[in-house]
Amino acid sequence: MRLRVLGCSGSIGGQNNRTTSFLLDQDVLIDAGTGVGELSLAELTSIDHIFITHSHLDHVTSIAFIIDSVGGLRPKPVKVYATGPTIAVLKRHLFNGDIWPDFSVIPSPEEPFMRFQEIAVGRVITLGGRRITVLPARHTVPAVGYQLDSGRSSLVFTGDTGPNDALWEAVNRIENLKFLIIETAFSDKDRSLAELALHLCPALLGEELAKLERRAEVYITHLKPGEVELTMQEIEELSVKPQPRLLRNNHVFEF
Repeated sequence: MRLRVLGCSGSIGGQNNRTTSFLLDQDVLIDAGTGVGELSLAELTSIDHIFITHSHLDHVTSIAFIIDSVGGLRPKPVKVYATGPTIAVLKRHLFNGDIWPDFSVIPSPEEPFMRFQEIAVGRVITLGGRRITVLPARHTVPAVGYQLDSGRSSLVFTGDTGPNDALWEAVNRIENLKFLIIETAFSDKDRSLAELALHLCPALLGEELAKLERRAEVYITHLKPGEVELTMQEIEELSVKPQPRLLRNNHVFEF
């Protein structure tokens, strides 16, 4: 399996700040933030599956543009995987005919450009031998993370989450864990805001990584533009081994 980072910033502002989206092989997206705009029309047309962690705009905004761009160029609908509450939000607030056309019924309910597939924590989806397992997340809206398992090794993406014991119970059972992508959205000076928003800051990250019993390469995502250096300095001061690294656009994981 090959995962390419299209966007991993907590917001926008400059060429390097594109919001969360990862391309798995050629046909699967994990979240659909503004980083998707880096893909060509041909690459967009190849996407058959979109896995969404939660309904916040920085993770879903490009679904609308993907379907609008390639819906009529594809022989089958794009399948969007999300929890029931997330699907309800997308239908009510995005694909509602006012903000954006409802491509789950266009051009017809029988042959739409997009179909929703409801998922839940613990569900395993197998796509051509690739296993994608839905992991628990703890956020201000219903949210999940994902384990991507090639059979040889696994990558875990936590999605947006605050402190989350249930996640570590699941992750510590993954015998072939190789990579962990975990968010740290705020610096420690904004710890109270991180706790309110159910995100992590470096101090909370350190507490969470202390629960990890598997060895893995750890990468930090979702940093706020303008606070990257401060946040990473605070992370570097943690007594965490191995030292977490800053995730960057166009990083490629092979596993």
